[in-house]
Amino acid sequence: MHRLALFDLDGTLTDRQAALSDALTRLCCSRALSPDAERWLRIELADRATASDFARLRNAFALKVPATDLWQEYVDLMSTAVTCRREVLEGLARLRAAAWTIGIITNGASDIQRAKIASTGLASVVDGVTASGDLEIRKPDLRLFELAATRCGVSLADGGWMIGDNPTGDIGGGHQAGLHTIWLRGRPWPNGLPAAHHVVDDVTDAITILLTETE
Repeated sequence: MHRLALFDLDGTLTDRQAALSDALTRLCCSRALSPDAERWLRIELADRATASDFARLRNAFALKVPATDLWQEYVDLMSTAVTCRREVLEGLARLRAAAWTIGIITNGASDIQRAKIASTGLASVVDGVTASGDLEIRKPDLRLFELAATRCGVSLADGGWMIGDNPTGDIGGGHQAGLHTIWLRGRPWPNGLPAAHHVVDDVTDAITILLTETE
């Protein structure tokens, strides 16, 4: 099996929810948005955010500021707020030193996902990045996994691993792509979805499993 490890971003390598709460607090303060607008944002952006969300926000609350300005400020605030723990960055570096090829495959708009990857230091320890916004398709679509492998300079046909917290997108998608899977438990597990090969509580535990596979 090829030493390819594809990692999800939000909820796996980074804590999106903590960053989201901080970014929205700052955005609403900066733009003097009403409590109703802030509640709307926290509900609508709970799982993902795109530029179109801010066009809807502008229309819903008759804001005068251009939606593109709101989106760009949100992207900047998220990239500032999001962090990746040092032990995760060090673990990924150890994987690469052990001849693993590391990729990030994430659902989300390309600009914000890449901004987060750059600001956290993840860009320096991975071989390729693929966001669903690149093709306007989302995990578990096989085409996104194929693109992720290609951007890492390898073939999906050679196998590898998928690590993530989303049962359907990450684990189900990984299975469909012919990859071994490691699930970060937390979300409800859908009925009928095949089990992951490993279940862990933290991404560092997944990295340890991969390093053991190398030995």
